[in-house]
Amino acid sequence: MMKKYILAGAILATTAAVFAQDGNKIPNLASTGATQQVNKIIDQQNVERIIKTLSDDNMEGRATFTPGIDRAAKFIEGEFKKIGLQPLKGESSFRQNIPPMVKTTVGKAKLVINGKEVPADKFTVSAGASFSWSDMNGVEVVKQAAGFGGRGGAGGGRQGSAGAADAVGKKRLVLIDTAGAAMFKRLKDRATTGSISAKASPDQTVTVLGNFGDITSISVNADVKTESAPLFNVAGMLPGKGKPNEYVVFSGHYDHLGVRPGMKPDSVFNGADDDASGTTAVIELAKYYKAIGNNERTLIFVAFCAEEIGGYGARHFTTTVNPDQVVAMFNIEMIGKASKWGQNSAFITGFEKSDFGQILQRNLEGTAFKFYPDPYIKENLFYRSDNATLAALGVPAHTISTDQIDIDPDYHKVTDELKTLDVANITAAIRAIALSSRTIVSGKDTPTRVEKLQR
Repeated sequence: MMKKYILAGAILATTAAVFAQDGNKIPNLASTGATQQVNKIIDQQNVERIIKTLSDDNMEGRATFTPGIDRAAKFIEGEFKKIGLQPLKGESSFRQNIPPMVKTTVGKAKLVINGKEVPADKFTVSAGASFSWSDMNGVEVVKQAAGFGGRGGAGGGRQGSAGAADAVGKKRLVLIDTAGAAMFKRLKDRATTGSISAKASPDQTVTVLGNFGDITSISVNADVKTESAPLFNVAGMLPGKGKPNEYVVFSGHYDHLGVRPGMKPDSVFNGADDDASGTTAVIELAKYYKAIGNNERTLIFVAFCAEEIGGYGARHFTTTVNPDQVVAMFNIEMIGKASKWGQNSAFITGFEKSDFGQILQRNLEGTAFKFYPDPYIKENLFYRSDNATLAALGVPAHTISTDQIDIDPDYHKVTDELKTLDVANITAAIRAIALSSRTIVSGKDTPTRVEKLQR
């Protein structure tokens, strides 16, 4: 026994030396051949090429319904074709089309409260059609304090006509206290880029930042434009050799926030980390598994659309697969910077909900890379990304990330550019995912199921 411990210590010392020489490569004591393969196939130069392309200004921030996101989709399709993936069953191309949705955009709007016009930057409108109010008849007034958990949450008070909340085609005036300026700005930003839904809402909501006392009079005129808007995921597959009806999903979202004039230092939300880094990982993992060609289970590689505006891509994808056949989902989101534990580490959301993370870590024994449980529990990240819809149905669908979301200065900012990222960190994370997923892909390991959400 003592000789074994001495030998293990010597091997670990050698491993540390290797990492000191090349922090991007992941030595694996259990399978040197696999390690050599992963380091060769997933190369840092190609990782940088992909993420640089996806986060270039030419992609215009990859906002949903823009030419920029179409260019991004075409690029991803080209990569899938070059790798040699097949379209999903029932699809004729790598685009998985989603039934057309309705995009609603608010144009000119004017609001007068108690005889005074409200500045345009202090209110926002949400509606499915143009509308006007000339008085308070039927208007429900909802007062929201900063930090509310949702409409009518803690700190909220109401005045207005009885029964308005139960009416069809509700009319609401939502007043947000000035202490909630940051929250209001997020709502205003979303409204600026438009909203989407399965059908136009009959509701009319005017949200205002400020204190107005009792509302005695109101006048609203809002021009609202609706149009049918196409949405599509980009997805490909490698059929399983021995267990083709069991699926392992690798995913990330390729949309971001687009272009917003007036921002500094520029107007393009490039989304290099969020989530060009995850989409890059999906492409590289597809290349890796196609190259080694030993997947017993069917592998699906999907770049989701519309994550930033409601997760519509992942929602649709969930309806196209039988969740009972999905063995695991590796959703990859923001791996561009070192985690709170430093290099060669990442966290897994919902770590405690299945043994998915334990399997991954077991497959990385003898390496310097380690997966940790999600340290940001208060952020509820497990149900905030594209893994959520499958996880709710019992699939061990987890998100892998390195982002220090509590202190990241570039999250949802125009500064989320390639120059702020560590490409070596991205490469190391992708290689770790490749090595750690092998026994799930091969059919040797099957993660325990996540408890289904009660609805």
